[in-house]
Amino acid sequence: MKVLSVNIGHPRPNPWKGLSATGIDKRPVDGPVAVADPGPKGTGAVGLAGDRVYDLQHHGGFDQAVYAYAREDLDGWEAELGRPLANGAFGENLTTLGLDVNGALIGERWRIGSDVVLEVSCPRIPCGTFQGWLQREGWIKRFTQAARPGAYLRVIEPGDIRAADPVEIVHRPDHDVTVALTFRALTLDAELLPRLLAADALPAESKEVVRRRASA
Repeated sequence: MKVLSVNIGHPRPNPWKGLSATGIDKRPVDGPVAVADPGPKGTGAVGLAGDRVYDLQHHGGFDQAVYAYAREDLDGWEAELGRPLANGAFGENLTTLGLDVNGALIGERWRIGSDVVLEVSCPRIPCGTFQGWLQREGWIKRFTQAARPGAYLRVIEPGDIRAADPVEIVHRPDHDVTVALTFRALTLDAELLPRLLAADALPAESKEVVRRRASA
């Protein structure tokens, strides 16, 4: 299990969401990248130095500090979309190899390289920017149906990461709430929502969604 590439956003206009810019255009960088806790949502800060988000309401902050997506899943989408997808094409900060990102448990911790420890917090929910970026009509629906969302991670221990760093799973919590299950519960399979509360590390916003929908 390793990091294939570390990807940083290049700001570009965002006509798909009515915002001044988007950082979804992520591209691999050479050398080490500093990773640190960005603090609360609302500032545009994320975990990787040199990167940021522009949708301050829905992205960034502690619970969405780093976004990881598996190269194996990108390869699968390449076959379906009929076009190459470079590392970073889905807006991910880390493109991984040999790591079951969607099967990771909420609260699972990964050591990357010698310094950094990240904690799995929640799945990525697709938005209009993602669909516009890929120029694929119906993409949000197709991506949701596939339930291969990739994972957002918190920064537990800061440090530097770089391409080819090994990834080691150093903690797995005692529940069965995976990234994929969480995604299905929050999107298509509402009957799964009560199961999410077993994951203490689920973001407070997601827990509130579970409680609100359960009481509706």
